[in-house]
Amino acid sequence: MQLIEMLANDLFGFGLLIGYFVIAGLPMVLLKTSNRLSFEVARKLYHLVITVSIIPIMTLFSSWHVTVLVVLFLMAIIYPILARVENTSFFERIAVERSNGEFKQSLVVVQITIAILIVVFWGLLGDSWKYVVIVAVLAWGFGDAAAALVGKTFGKNHIQHPWLEGKKTYEGTFAMFIVAGLTIFFTLLIFTGQPWYLNVAVALLVAPIGATVELFTRRGMDTLTVPLAVGFSVLLLMLFLSFLSI
Repeated sequence: MQLIEMLANDLFGFGLLIGYFVIAGLPMVLLKTSNRLSFEVARKLYHLVITVSIIPIMTLFSSWHVTVLVVLFLMAIIYPILARVENTSFFERIAVERSNGEFKQSLVVVQITIAILIVVFWGLLGDSWKYVVIVAVLAWGFGDAAAALVGKTFGKNHIQHPWLEGKKTYEGTFAMFIVAGLTIFFTLLIFTGQPWYLNVAVALLVAPIGATVELFTRRGMDTLTVPLAVGFSVLLLMLFLSFLSI
């Protein structure tokens, strides 16, 4: 009986998750098709819809096993749909791709990244650490969006380094540091209940790590590298703080 109830709750949660994507994503699609959004703004709004989905993903389901299955199932059903429609005129109107197939590839990477984070911070470490998944994904999502928008709009001072791919600016990297730091602080404040000044310390130490990893990651793989870097950095710092409090 309990198993049936859990299954019913998980199915209801999946319905709510789909509802979130429709409610949050449909206005973005309509604005893009009406040409009311620039390419880069539309791109980052799509990006943020996926980013914020981590909150319902991590709160609507009964176990980490189910949550991972949901994440992979979404990837399995959306990828072939995108593959079928990517050459249509409708997709061209709503797309924000810099190269053919980019959106599909990004979808796969972000879903696999989320699955890895769930397995590690919820499955292996236990329920008390699942909040790290939310911290890591939100810090990457909001920070990366800020870096792109600020860098392209206000960036004038380019960073020169042989390891960098493309044009990166000090303004964009600083924006990621600030926004990722604020995101980490407020997310920890909501989900941990620890004193605010400890959250400030964690944010100040982890945000530059995320910004640096994003800066040097190549081929668009910051979708993987930044959440993992932020997640494990938060874990180590939280363990250290826990050790000091003994």
